[in-house]
Amino acid sequence: MHNTTTLSCFDDFLAAARAQPEAQRLLFVFGVAELPHTHSPGQERRFREGRGGALAPVMCVDKEIGELADFPALAEESRVTGQPWDVVFATALAGPEGQAPSEQQVELALRSMIGSVHRGAVERFLAFDAQGQALAFS
Repeated sequence: MHNTTTLSCFDDFLAAARAQPEAQRLLFVFGVAELPHTHSPGQERRFREGRGGALAPVMCVDKEIGELADFPALAEESRVTGQPWDVVFATALAGPEGQAPSEQQVELALRSMIGSVHRGAVERFLAFDAQGQALAFS
């Protein structure tokens, strides 16, 4: 997905994805903040203060653009699973030559996203909090 504007919330992401000329599949990886197993006292203090920690992927899903009305719909669907989460990473995957991406392409892309979240390499994804507001990681 190409984007030259700033996205401040999930609805901006949906609007940008819908505006693309290529068929898009929306990919989401939900993560939870946790304290790493091998942590220092300083890391624990920052985590307890709500700063720091590591993000662990806990679930993922892909959606056709037409399947998702807005952020509350995605958040409600995730709540039904019973799995808590703190952040959702999002991207859009275009298919080849105007076609929708294949199930295999979607599966490979989701696995790649999960691996990236495990490694903390999330800068290429959009990230949103539980209210659908864009997040920036430093």
